[in-house]
Amino acid sequence: MMFKRSGQKTVSTRSLYWLLAISLAAFAAPAWSHSFGTLYTLPVPFWLYAWGSAAALLLSFLLVAWFASDQRTAQDSPQPLREKNLFVISPIAILVLRIVSLFALLLCIATGLWGTANAFLNFNMTFFWIIFVLGFAYFSALVGDLYPLVNPWQTMVLCLAAVFKIDFSGRIRWGEKLEYWPALLLYIGFIWFELFGESGPRGLASVLLAYSVLNLVAAWLLGSERWFKYGEFFAVLFALISKMAPISIQARDESRSRPAVLLRMPFSGLQIGKASSMSELLFVLFLLSSTAFDGLHSTNIWATFFWQDIAGIYREYKSQNIVQAYPVLKAAHGVFETTVLVLSPLFYLGVLYFFLAIVRRLTKYQASLSSLALHFTYSLLPIALVYHITHYYTLISTQGVMIWRLISDPFGWSWNLFGSAHWRPESVIPNMDWVWHTQVGLILFGHVLSVYLAHKEAVQLFPQRRQATLSQLPMLVLMIIFTCFGLWILAQPVTATRL
Repeated sequence: MMFKRSGQKTVSTRSLYWLLAISLAAFAAPAWSHSFGTLYTLPVPFWLYAWGSAAALLLSFLLVAWFASDQRTAQDSPQPLREKNLFVISPIAILVLRIVSLFALLLCIATGLWGTANAFLNFNMTFFWIIFVLGFAYFSALVGDLYPLVNPWQTMVLCLAAVFKIDFSGRIRWGEKLEYWPALLLYIGFIWFELFGESGPRGLASVLLAYSVLNLVAAWLLGSERWFKYGEFFAVLFALISKMAPISIQARDESRSRPAVLLRMPFSGLQIGKASSMSELLFVLFLLSSTAFDGLHSTNIWATFFWQDIAGIYREYKSQNIVQAYPVLKAAHGVFETTVLVLSPLFYLGVLYFFLAIVRRLTKYQASLSSLALHFTYSLLPIALVYHITHYYTLISTQGVMIWRLISDPFGWSWNLFGSAHWRPESVIPNMDWVWHTQVGLILFGHVLSVYLAHKEAVQLFPQRRQATLSQLPMLVLMIIFTCFGLWILAQPVTATRL
């Protein structure tokens, strides 16, 4: 096999073994699961999960490298993506979808403004955060990019253009440098609101109103077509996630009135093209880093680091007790968490650049780190998706199922429109052993898939197959570190309350 052909390869492999050992040793510690904010002792020590996951990733890499030796050379043009036409979505179906989505948005705003303040009894909190933000994201990973057909803000624009003849072709040219930066900034603001907004139904309704106005103004200024492709962050988010779907939804003509639904191989959409810009790369990295941050900032380790270590240094410097120092520390805590959240994709970018620098040195490939990063961006999406699922999917089985009850009483006014207002599921809390092992399996699956996709991209990118294989050794170590880090976050005990 080609793994043993050069002395340089032997030295690189030995170095990578040390990196692997150090990374796993860093995560080998007693652990608990925090899916529901309670302590849970793992069935076996955490380090066994870490080593097992690392071994699975290594084995998957060897299998991919072995079978790749029988495939075509990197100089050959890629085979066209095989897609099977399933059916065409009729204009009437699109109209119904748009009406339903717009009605759901307006209902979320109305129930938030005039409904009960109890978040668990108000329709807008469960529908928006659980059904739309979580459920539709996972739905997009299965059925493709359906969002352009149901985007309620785009429906608003279409209604205003048809009824009031408002021109949404744009007044300001969308410059090339603008790219996905508006979507990234809005996404960061959205995650901040989700984590730190401490907002109930009324606050959510106010934000949805403000975001609706923002979309209408931005579409009027910059052009609706460009805005809803590059600026509206939900459109960007769902479009990226839908690249992993086994279904592709494509326009048949310029009017896009009868889009075709095509069947394709799962995750094959990730092999089409590459990330177009640094803003798109950072968007993908923020999808990854924000989920990791959400898990990390609720743990005891995070609370101890700030409220004991950092706060202790401040109190000693000011000679104050905790009561005297708390007002300043509370404000500093908010600034600290916001700063870490905003800078988190840059940290992931730095780690990615570090390993890509090793790739470039091993392969002697003449390309910038930015160019290499754009080529491998989409291979990170399965990791981001499984991180998201493992952190949040239990919310669907707990609070998400309550939507059946809430649709009968959306305002919390003791209505029973559909006879389901008093429905209660027998049990919505899954077994913790099952939750943990599902999380482990999903994270491992996502990383194995990313190893495969990165190798496929490398075969296309590098002129020699040996270069492609060498390039994936640092990426393998990166995937192992990501795997262990993701499992380690999930295994940490959480703080009982937010400070």
